[in-house]
Amino acid sequence: MRNLFTACLFSMVVAGSSCSDRSDKPDAYGSFETTEVTVSSLANGKIMLFNVEEGQLLDSNQFIGYVDTTDLHLKKMQTMEQKSATGSRQDDLASQVAVQEQSRENLLVEKNRVVKLLRDGAATQKQLDDINSGISLIDKQITSIKTQFRGISDQLGSADQQIAQVRESIKNARIINPVKGTVLTKFAENNEVTTFGKPLYKIADLREMLLRVYVSGAQLPHIKIGDKVEVRIDKDEKGYSKMEGVVSWISQTAEFTPKTIQTKEERVNLVYAVKVRVMNDGSLKIGMPGEIKLISN
Repeated sequence: MRNLFTACLFSMVVAGSSCSDRSDKPDAYGSFETTEVTVSSLANGKIMLFNVEEGQLLDSNQFIGYVDTTDLHLKKMQTMEQKSATGSRQDDLASQVAVQEQSRENLLVEKNRVVKLLRDGAATQKQLDDINSGISLIDKQITSIKTQFRGISDQLGSADQQIAQVRESIKNARIINPVKGTVLTKFAENNEVTTFGKPLYKIADLREMLLRVYVSGAQLPHIKIGDKVEVRIDKDEKGYSKMEGVVSWISQTAEFTPKTIQTKEERVNLVYAVKVRVMNDGSLKIGMPGEIKLISN
């Protein structure tokens, strides 16, 4: 009789434990991720300074190194000298215009004098015609010189653009960290030669992680953006740690369950991806598995 009672009690405990396990079963599984930024070189040349180590915490807009700019500096100086020489030509043309305009003024004075003499019969029509021809010639010369100004102005504008471009290239040779975060991977070293677009390092903000989980269509109506959920990660072989998370994104389209999430039978089911934001106390790592339990409101 006692054995029968013991067996019944054991069955009740097991049944109760099973019910408890079922009620505490996670609602979704997934893995942690974050937004990773690959910082690439914006210049070509030898890396002269590169103060980056894997695991290092960097601030946004922090200067961490630069690429050799010797060739760019020389190109800028050459372009500035060319611009100065072109500017000198402009000054020379301005002087020529001034001389021609003065000659024109002199001829106008002479013309007025000849006109008066012509009225008094003391000058000839040929003298007046010669002066008018001289004035016309000077006008054409002034027009020709001023036409050259336009070409020089275009050259000066082009030189300014080239100088601005070189200065921008020199600026891009400075390696500036774009976002605050932790260096995940380092792809380059000091004294290596880099090229435009070549990755230098990868960085991510690990202060806040995203747990991407997948929920079924039946679960979807019970989840909305802004909901708080219980996030669990493995603590040891038997237990797990709990933390709070907030639903930040829900996919609008269904997809097949990823192979790494569920069993083979469940992979054929359509699910919806959900992202949960979790503050990282240092225990969360990229790729770490996690699970969530929906909190009833």
